[in-house]
Amino acid sequence: GYRAQVTKATGDQGLDIIAVKGTFKLGVQTKRWSGSVGNKAIQETVAGKAYYNVDQVLVVTNSYFTNEAIALARANNVMLWDRHDLEEKMKSL
Repeated sequence: GYRAQVTKATGDQGLDIIAVKGTFKLGVQTKRWSGSVGNKAIQETVAGKAYYNVDQVLVVTNSYFTNEAIALARANNVMLWDRHDLEEKMKSL
């Protein structure tokens, strides 16, 4: 039920997708990495939240997040979906 818009490939200001449902706007950053996702991804997402004026932000990865990134995300109200979460979401489809 969301309308999704992909931001530009470079200079995206921290978000890759803006999804809108009614008046709610969700900003998503995607990280396809072989290693753990760290603080930088969270920092970029927080910046993107302000830049795009979205209500909530989410970082999605095929990998996992470092403990530091998890703590920073909690402090900034950033939702995180790691490999395990993606597998669960896909099973529910």
